[in-house]
Amino acid sequence: MLLKTFRWSFAVTAIGLALGVWYGGWTAFGVIAILAVLEISLSFDNAVVNAGILKKMSAFWQKIFLTVGVLIAVFGMRLAFPVVIVAVTAKKNPIDAVNLALTDKDRYEQLVTDAHPAIAAFGGMFLLMIFLDFIFEDRDIKWLGWLERPLARLGKVDMLSVCLALIVLLITSFTFATHAHQHGGAHADKAQTVLVSGIAGLITYMIVGGLSGFFENRLEAEEEAEAEEREREGGRPAVVLAGQAAFFMFLYLEVLDASFSFDGVIGAFAITNDIVLMALGLGIGAMYVRSLTVYLVRQGTLDDYVYLEHGAHYAIGALAVILMVTIQYQINEVITGLVGVLLIGWSFWSSVRRNNALAGAGEGDGVAAEEADAARVP
Repeated sequence: MLLKTFRWSFAVTAIGLALGVWYGGWTAFGVIAILAVLEISLSFDNAVVNAGILKKMSAFWQKIFLTVGVLIAVFGMRLAFPVVIVAVTAKKNPIDAVNLALTDKDRYEQLVTDAHPAIAAFGGMFLLMIFLDFIFEDRDIKWLGWLERPLARLGKVDMLSVCLALIVLLITSFTFATHAHQHGGAHADKAQTVLVSGIAGLITYMIVGGLSGFFENRLEAEEEAEAEEREREGGRPAVVLAGQAAFFMFLYLEVLDASFSFDGVIGAFAITNDIVLMALGLGIGAMYVRSLTVYLVRQGTLDDYVYLEHGAHYAIGALAVILMVTIQYQINEVITGLVGVLLIGWSFWSSVRRNNALAGAGEGDGVAAEEADAARVP
């Protein structure tokens, strides 16, 4: 089952790494591997969420999502979107941006480096909002209970995450402008660009979140109407309503998948500015996320490792901070790539400990065992 589910991912990995070695040697091999791991780490919770929704859909709609959806995810967001980012920030049309990346890597590197403050501010704010909205939500299962309980209480304040994100953006922009002024003002004109780009990232997140919420509400409304229809007709399935629900479910999944792939693409700029390596690494990671979604649906093991979603969001938060810091300071790419892996590994280890504690406790002591496990996490 495992080999069958991941066979296409293994094939894409072999091809992608071979192309990387041909393109840039063993250094490119390492960058692609880090990008693939980063994409998988950031998108693991995406696979879990997708699997939870996908298992409710008919075989036809599952096939649509896993074919059309993966084409959009891999070729649309992982390949086309980095070109769009470079084209917009460097004021080049997409064709020129691709040609520049392939024929004049030094010039391309310089253009992306010049545009990095805007890219980092935009992506950092987008990722920061994902992280803040997660930690301020009150959840039944808590990983770092000593931290997440008070944050959940603070999260009852309306628009708190937006306010905090804007404060971080203002501090970053002000610090960047001050530093540029003290060192001759070479980048003083970009301080405003950082501010505007950060606001654009915030707006983008709110639009994506709003669309996701819209489709989710429509999905819930369709499910409620379908349940009422079945009740009135003595349990007979309501085919039309089921079709509508599946359609809106598919739209919701596409918006959700796009939002997660977006943060992966933005985060990749913290690893490399080479668009070819970025496309290969993120494409490999996207294939594993797709295969993982299928595996979770087929195995029915979505609830086995409940802290992995927490670890993925903490990795997103760490990446947001790193991106904002790189506006002014350089951070080693290896550190950036390993942060997410370590957080995911820690959350996986915590999930295993929780499962062992629950297995060793009686049914009546399950909640107590879970709380004790959460309290033991340092």
